[in-house]
Amino acid sequence: MSDVLEFAGVSVVRGKTTLLDDITWEVEEGQRWVVLGPNGAGKTTLLQLAAGRMHPSTGVAGVLGEVLGAVDVFELRPRIGLASASLAERIPRDEAVHNVVVTASYGVVGRWREDYDTLDHVRAAELLQALGADHLADRTFGTLSEGERKRVQIARALMTDPELMLLDEPAAGLDLGGREDLVRRLGELAGDVEAPALILVTHHVEEIPPNFTDVLLLRDGRIVAQGPVEITLTEQNLSETFGMPLELEQRGDRWTARLRHDTTSPTPSHDPSPTS
Repeated sequence: MSDVLEFAGVSVVRGKTTLLDDITWEVEEGQRWVVLGPNGAGKTTLLQLAAGRMHPSTGVAGVLGEVLGAVDVFELRPRIGLASASLAERIPRDEAVHNVVVTASYGVVGRWREDYDTLDHVRAAELLQALGADHLADRTFGTLSEGERKRVQIARALMTDPELMLLDEPAAGLDLGGREDLVRRLGELAGDVEAPALILVTHHVEEIPPNFTDVLLLRDGRIVAQGPVEITLTEQNLSETFGMPLELEQRGDRWTARLRHDTTSPTPSHDPSPTS
């Protein structure tokens, strides 16, 4: 397998619940994908597969040329950068920000007795600077705002120079200013030809950064549509994904969506669940 990701007929079933249903999807080097859908669509489950932290119930899931179930995931995971709320919860609140980033070299959260060389410390400092967080290096993680924590997490995810970068709802919980700053920085990262393949999960088209190339639309664990953003992100596909008639507008390299103005009393047809 040569693709970054190559999923063929992948399903994930837990008990009587199907979280993902017959997913066939490929991600190639240099691509920047947005995974978009409502709560309960299966977005986070898809990202857990891509991160090598879950195995499919059926189908074949290829990650960085390896097949899940036939590879040591502990050797695979260091090749993948991950920024998510669940990972952030594991970071000690009294850990210095510089250490939050540099400890990614060992794949641990919380500095203990590891030895880091000068290059590790230099890279951590450079990543914090690139994300506008170098002034936070000596602060403890628990004292940061939500927006500051997001930037530190992304720096940490880039620390090992990963081949694949996964961002699970990076703008969740941010105010307007924090969101716009983060979206701008992610757009700059996506525009860097040296950056790894990127996959960003979100509920909102407003959070799609510039320079993202492709979109995967999910609903109820199934693919509604996938392909280049400019031809796949349409009002019809978006309305089908969210189960209501939506207007979609593009201004420059950003998107907005809202309920179609001639529609009254919309009734969403999906149930939010933790499997988003």
